[in-house]
Amino acid sequence: MTKLPPAPTYFHKPLTALCGHGADIVRPERCEWLNYEGEIAIVIGRYCRNIAPDQAGDYIAGYSVANDYGLHDFRDTDAGSMLRVKGSDTLCPVGPALVTDWDFRGKQIRTLVNGKIAQDGNTDEMQWNMHYLVADIARNITLEPGDILLSGTPANSRPVKPGDVVEVKVEGLGTLRNTIVHGTTPIREDVGAQPSSSEEVISTAMGGDWEFRGKRVPKGQGAKHYKSQLEQ
Repeated sequence: MTKLPPAPTYFHKPLTALCGHGADIVRPERCEWLNYEGEIAIVIGRYCRNIAPDQAGDYIAGYSVANDYGLHDFRDTDAGSMLRVKGSDTLCPVGPALVTDWDFRGKQIRTLVNGKIAQDGNTDEMQWNMHYLVADIARNITLEPGDILLSGTPANSRPVKPGDVVEVKVEGLGTLRNTIVHGTTPIREDVGAQPSSSEEVISTAMGGDWEFRGKRVPKGQGAKHYKSQLEQ
């Protein structure tokens, strides 16, 4: 079982990562470690700053389904901010609708890849609930109407490839469906950090607990072993 840190940690997805239900999710040329993470989208309805958790519901417009894709080929850069990992174009689909009267307690959340269950959890298993997350980040960051926070994901994220259809089903919110496609424009080689299949990248992409990432996969063996798994 993954051991969580003592408090929530966050990263940022730019607006250009946002897309909707039915949109294509682009895995760029020269990248191969794209992971899904089925989540719940918390949509802010009014300006929110320095509130208590029990006040957070008054600032939430509603909820939707999200998939927090990560392009782990860039795990070795950006000093831990995960901007390129989490922020690449199309890596934040949200939909199919905004539900305004949804109670997040006791709801089932599942991710399916090509019709097979890949993640299965319940919101009651979350370490920090939706109201806590809103209040925590609003301590020193003003949230504006239309801002979206993602809830966190059940275990068992794995890489997906072009042609795969990924669905996230949340009880009472509906189903978000997207297809992975191959990006025809390659990552440029003449500037910046390059995509990697390092030990850290492979361990994270294959679901290693966060405190063991970079240690779990044997050096010199991991890439070959896990690539054979992906090809099966």
